[in-house]
Amino acid sequence: MILAQNEIPAVAKYIRMSPHKVRRVLDQIRGRSYREALMILEFMPYRSCEPITKVLRSAVANAEHNAGLNPASLVIGQAFADMGPSLKRFRPRAQGRAYQILKPTCHITITVKPLEEE
Repeated sequence: MILAQNEIPAVAKYIRMSPHKVRRVLDQIRGRSYREALMILEFMPYRSCEPITKVLRSAVANAEHNAGLNPASLVIGQAFADMGPSLKRFRPRAQGRAYQILKPTCHITITVKPLEEE
């Protein structure tokens, strides 16, 4: 992860959902202000909105307490989901066979930056 100056990150690891499904929500909030992103996440119907909201709130808390920034002036800089390790499970099938099921995990990273830097 390459951080620009004044970008404050927060990471959630090993979230039990597909990174593909998380990315479709992250694409909607990338580049928006903190308050606007919270409103969008609150009314989206996807399950991935809950962990994304937690990571976003954590990034803003990091910016507020560690860098002394005002939460009202923060913008989402980077937002991405990387693939984590997959849980391997087996599903019984006909005639004694077994099919492997992969249950994906992902790592969600969100960085926030002050509005003035755009």
